[in-house]
Amino acid sequence: MVTVEVVDAWESNLEDLFAHFAGRFARVETRWRAFAYIRGLLAPLERKNGWTLAEHAGNRSPNGLQAMLQSPCWDADAVRDDVRYWALAHLAHEDAVLVADETGFLKKGKMSAGVQRQYSGTAGRTENCQIGTFLTYASPSGRTLIDRELYLPKSWTNDRDRCRAAAIPDEVAFATKPEQARMMLQRALEAGVLFQLVHRRRGLRAKPTPTVVAGSQRRVLCDGHPQGPAGAFRTVHHQPPGPHDRQGAGRGMETPLLRGRGARPADL
Repeated sequence: MVTVEVVDAWESNLEDLFAHFAGRFARVETRWRAFAYIRGLLAPLERKNGWTLAEHAGNRSPNGLQAMLQSPCWDADAVRDDVRYWALAHLAHEDAVLVADETGFLKKGKMSAGVQRQYSGTAGRTENCQIGTFLTYASPSGRTLIDRELYLPKSWTNDRDRCRAAAIPDEVAFATKPEQARMMLQRALEAGVLFQLVHRRRGLRAKPTPTVVAGSQRRVLCDGHPQGPAGAFRTVHHQPPGPHDRQGAGRGMETPLLRGRGARPADL
């Protein structure tokens, strides 16, 4: 049963969470708009877009929230790191699993960064959409997103004028979705994220498939050719049958996890 006390506790906890990264917003008005934006994303709205989030925040138009999102007064990557730190302070567990997956966001126009007609697993068909690659931390204590990358097709990265118009920096180059997953995994390793296994959903697989089969806070084992600093990964091209346990990936996951036994992953 939802009571006034429950709602008050939820609001207090949300304020405590936001306090961990509120300092990343240099201006007070940007800070308050960011908090209103987060509350709107968590609200039970039928549709969530600039107009509905603005109305939920009591604004007459979405201009303020859109200005906040595009403002140079905050660093999205720094906020990501703060949120990851806060989440892992509550959810970290040595048996946790990192899950990399993609999600499509349907769009009607052609101005949103990365938008084009492409296959969306969310819709189950080719649509005009954006694609995001995400890294989820799942542990016995709970699960949450800890990283993200926007997929930019070559139709975008080969057109720098179009990228600049969408505020995409010139240094952002084309990267496949499996490459984005490996970049996020590398960031998790460098941040000391505690985990046991990495699971990549079927949509993020490449040919040849660079599937992570075992990992820990300091170790990771792959077959394929993952990218990263020299010495960061040990590459195993052929893993003999036998020394693995095939385990279910859990509800909603499409491919099994492999937990290595007898393998010798290199220390990072």
